[in-house]
Amino acid sequence: MTCLEPTVPVSPAAHQPSQVRIALVLPQLVGGYGDRGNAVVLVQRLRWRGIGCELVEVTGATPVPSDCDVYVVGGAEGGGQLTAARRLRADPGLSRAVARGATVLAVCAGFQLLGTGFAGPDGTMHPGAGLFDAVTRPMPRRAMGEVVVDPAPGLGIRAITGYENHAGATRLGPAAGPLGRVVTGVGNGVDDVEGAVQGRLVGTYLHGPVLARNPDLADLLLGWATGHRLAPLVLEEIEALRHERLRHRPVTT
Repeated sequence: MTCLEPTVPVSPAAHQPSQVRIALVLPQLVGGYGDRGNAVVLVQRLRWRGIGCELVEVTGATPVPSDCDVYVVGGAEGGGQLTAARRLRADPGLSRAVARGATVLAVCAGFQLLGTGFAGPDGTMHPGAGLFDAVTRPMPRRAMGEVVVDPAPGLGIRAITGYENHAGATRLGPAAGPLGRVVTGVGNGVDDVEGAVQGRLVGTYLHGPVLARNPDLADLLLGWATGHRLAPLVLEEIEALRHERLRHRPVTT
């Protein structure tokens, strides 16, 4: 992405934060499918706007810091997911950050393990970190392929694209709302919806990485984290890719 040269209009915000801290949580356990790229996208979009930022990688036995602004949790296979869930249940850092209003993006296995419960590789249910009001159980058939989502109207963003590769059906509880409604693909596998939004937490099954494919979603998260509406970035290459992905989809781009 560093080869792109965005046009950055003057920001409507009167003041920008001097430093935004982005935590990449346990990438050695839940960092598959290129999902660490979501943290890279957030860092780059801040830098393009001249906003200072720091990428904090939480690995090994390092406690999760509770003072970061954005937390990114990626996807994984079953073993890594179970280990990460145990770590996050025992470590209060992420829960404390959410309690004070931090922003979280959780993808696929990360989305599942931050719920109240999820199924392991053998179908056994395990407790999650309890940050999403959501429970994931096995699906009879694995969901794989491209996905297009019509986002929840209150988010104010354009159609979301990505690809999914999961075997979990996630049912949302009353405290969580869907990220959007599925136009193409499977999504959560329940009620024709995809992902979840709960406060400043966003969960999704979409890889891609999802923020590289959906700059509106990336800037929504950054807006929550900074407390300001960020100026748009005009990136012709990204817009061309979006139109190509959505060209045959019956949604508004």
